Amino acid sequence: MATRIRPSYELPGVSFHQGDLCDKQALLPALKDVSLVFHCASPAPASDDRGLFERVNIQGTRTVIQACIETGVQKLVLTSSASVVFEGTDIKNGREDLPYAKKPIDYYTETKILQEKLVLEACDKQKGFLTVAIRPHGIFGPRDPQLVPILVDTARRGKMKFIIGDGTNLVDFTFVENVVHGHILAAERLAPDSPICGKPYHITNDEPIRFWDFMSEVLVGLGYAAPRYHLPYTLVYGLALLLWLLALILRPLVSFKPTFTPMRVALAGTHHYYSCDRAKEDMGYKPVVSLKEGIARTVQSYPHLRQGA
Repeated sequence: MATRIRPSYELPGVSFHQGDLCDKQALLPALKDVSLVFHCASPAPASDDRGLFERVNIQGTRTVIQACIETGVQKLVLTSSASVVFEGTDIKNGREDLPYAKKPIDYYTETKILQEKLVLEACDKQKGFLTVAIRPHGIFGPRDPQLVPILVDTARRGKMKFIIGDGTNLVDFTFVENVVHGHILAAERLAPDSPICGKPYHITNDEPIRFWDFMSEVLVGLGYAAPRYHLPYTLVYGLALLLWLLALILRPLVSFKPTFTPMRVALAGTHHYYSCDRAKEDMGYKPVVSLKEGIARTVQSYPHLRQGA
């Protein structure tokens, strides 16, 4: 998949290479004389293009691993996701020893599971190729093109008035700098005698918050009203499932994409937060930015999305 780097992201001393993630011949020159690779590429979770997910997350990851081995890369750190163990039901303080989801909630989760397995199974201390997977959850931060813009667009269309369920479900959100911090710690600790080799690690803000409180803080911070009317979770999930099935049936004839998919309803209405104890013990992980500060900095980065802007 070709990557487009906007000019504003160009940095002195940083070389940008554009190419297809699945094209090993394009990757080999970029990995020449490189000892460490952070593999962060993935389509946006909301996409419904299964072929794209399989191409990038599975085929692309296989190619990255092959290219790393052929060029002598010593360390590969994968950006995985805590969703690899999520099936749409409650997870409270989940640890890394939870089994992979047998019924993934979407194509993103399905292919991230396979991607993580590929990377962790490729770890080979004897050959000097070490791997680790970082599992963030609910990444947010300044200028992110997904979470806040989508939330504001929904609010502007008058569709952020309702809370799914009783509103007490706790969820992990992770400020982007904490995600980066976790990746760097993993890269620094990755060594033949390290316990982190070939393992996954949850990286979050370690401050579970009510899902709807987080959404309300962002919306109110940008001048929009917080959602306040409650809808039964089972009712909304059932309707979302019905619409999703209808969209599948009509896909050959009509392009119909429901706003609320079963996956989005599950993410909004269930508990899903994770333990960072393993990362604390093995890597010395500790969030560097609090949830409160992260939300404030995120809101400040979107002056153009404020109410009335």
